[in-house]
Amino acid sequence: MTDIPSPRDLAGTYFDCWRLRDFADLAAHLADDVAFDGPLASLRGREDCLEGLVGLARATTHLEVERRLADEEDVMTWFSLGVGGSEPTPVVNWCHVEGGRIRAIRVTFDPRGMLAAG
Repeated sequence: MTDIPSPRDLAGTYFDCWRLRDFADLAAHLADDVAFDGPLASLRGREDCLEGLVGLARATTHLEVERRLADEEDVMTWFSLGVGGSEPTPVVNWCHVEGGRIRAIRVTFDPRGMLAAG
């Protein structure tokens, strides 16, 4: 019997890998056709999503998870994110999980501070 991680655990892995800049573990938890949508990018597929996250992780100067809410298929994570020289920006990340893998990621935030600092 294979243990299937809960959506809450998957979201924790997502943010732990980002914080540690180590995405080897995360790849196995993303669906092949994972979709990412946010104010600055829309990406499709595991490889493109990982590439985008690796690039963002390189620029991340601050990442603090403040709250996480989860149910059977969805996780909302409220966190603050600093990129480059920007002040930390409040962000909400929604991960949708199907079959034990992250199938969709949507983020929303006001990108003006990040764009001005970049």
